[in-house]
Amino acid sequence: MKKVLYTDFVSTEEIILDMLENKDIKKAITRSNLYKFWSKVVGEKFQEKSKPYSMLGGGIMVVACENAIVAQELMLQKTQILVKLQPYLKSLKMKVKDLKFDPKKWHLEQNED
Repeated sequence: MKKVLYTDFVSTEEIILDMLENKDIKKAITRSNLYKFWSKVVGEKFQEKSKPYSMLGGGIMVVACENAIVAQELMLQKTQILVKLQPYLKSLKMKVKDLKFDPKKWHLEQNED
């Protein structure tokens, strides 16, 4: 049998650096970081009843809501939520121009868990 020599190893650091240079992975990490601040922005009342779901083109964040009532209450507070998001958006160099509250996404989100 021929002996196999493994000499072309790629270090973990190189793999991570390559991954971090990937534009899609950078975007996903940035969005994930923004989503972590959601509870601070909406407060205790809505932190368990809503969560960021995705981003649409044009800077629209889709927020999954437990039900239509939560979606309506958050819609009424949309301007204040966008203002509270601004410091986090600036630090992450992101732009969110609008929020879309969708109770249908909540059920999809819960089924994924």
